[in-house]
Amino acid sequence: QAQAGWLQHDFGHLSVFSKSKWNHWVHKFVIGHLKGAPASWWNHLHFQHHAKPNCFRKDPDVNMHPLFFALGKTLSVELGVQKKKFMPYNHQHKYFFIIGPPALVPLYFQWYIFYFVIQRKQWVDLAWMLSFYIRFFLTYLPLLGVKGILGLHLLVRFIESNWFVWITQMNHIPMHIDYDKNVDWFSTQLQATCNVHQSFFNDWFSGHLNFQIEHHLFPTMPRHNYWK
Repeated sequence: QAQAGWLQHDFGHLSVFSKSKWNHWVHKFVIGHLKGAPASWWNHLHFQHHAKPNCFRKDPDVNMHPLFFALGKTLSVELGVQKKKFMPYNHQHKYFFIIGPPALVPLYFQWYIFYFVIQRKQWVDLAWMLSFYIRFFLTYLPLLGVKGILGLHLLVRFIESNWFVWITQMNHIPMHIDYDKNVDWFSTQLQATCNVHQSFFNDWFSGHLNFQIEHHLFPTMPRHNYWK
């Protein structure tokens, strides 16, 4: 599931085939049938992220501030001055491991994606998603039963969620987070991204998103060219 996530990311950025429509078609198959999520939902969130990374109220990836976490030096100081107490932020490095990586996919994404496609009437995406669940249940139901298959699905999403959150946050959250200052696009990308050490394992484990700077500057570049 994690590797399928990095693969759909490649198709979503139109970085595999030379023709855009081929990327769009395969993107729907990979994220819909192999992962059970809607391509329209991913595009909606991810395009905003790339346009304004780490810009509060414009990048969906930092919407957890200040509901769960105090992010960035500027926004954290602003919260302190206003004395807004959403969460016990002095302990956020502890509860991050409880409500961050483990919970995002199984407890939030899992139900929100269905709400998203039904609300926006994305029926093609819904059909692809249902094909994933039909295949999953037909494959494992005879082997595990109802309780077993629900437990397996929850376990897979739990492991995937930890994997996904660590990879996607390690190269953004340490960087500058603030309101949109309308600086030039190039500077906006560089301020919000950092790379992680390159190795054979890191490349595979992160889907080459350890080259986050290169990815944000050249989002349609095939991932195997980042190191160049």
